[in-house]
Amino acid sequence: MEQLESRVVYANPWISVREDLVRREDGSTAVYGVVDKPDFCVVLPRTTPADGPGDGWWLVQQHRYPVGARRWEFPQGSWSHGASGSLEELARAELAEETGLRAERLTPLGGFDLAAGLTSQRGHAWLAEGLTPGPQQLEETEADLVTRWSSRDEVDAMVADGRLVDAVSLAALTLLAAHGLR
Repeated sequence: MEQLESRVVYANPWISVREDLVRREDGSTAVYGVVDKPDFCVVLPRTTPADGPGDGWWLVQQHRYPVGARRWEFPQGSWSHGASGSLEELARAELAEETGLRAERLTPLGGFDLAAGLTSQRGHAWLAEGLTPGPQQLEETEADLVTRWSSRDEVDAMVADGRLVDAVSLAALTLLAAHGLR
């Protein structure tokens, strides 16, 4: 597929939307709308009986405006406008910001396309272990964020009964299982 034209039709500090005119292999043309957003990290903060309240995970819950509901998920996010750093630095920053936790060890689990038919954004999943508490550093948009520890069995039940439906968190759990770390 060949891009013939591209123009930004909307932009703000967090996203831009562009409209691309493309030529397909058969010679026909089409228009694609693409949402461009920076890559992000999702962090799975795991505890074990040896280092925490038990075998489980730290989750966050916040109101997600596009779906009009509060959602349980793993800590996740991208760099604020104008900030930058490595993916590991981003994972550590998001974990500390949303939960107050610091990780002794971060293990990369892999990357994934958020929604390849809609956006260029990619996610990067990390397993966080050896957790120590510290202060949260919530952004203004996260003022309603709730942090909670949940046992492994409870997280499994939340996935099964639809209380944990965040696609990013589900993708991260899938990558964790693919590494045999579940």
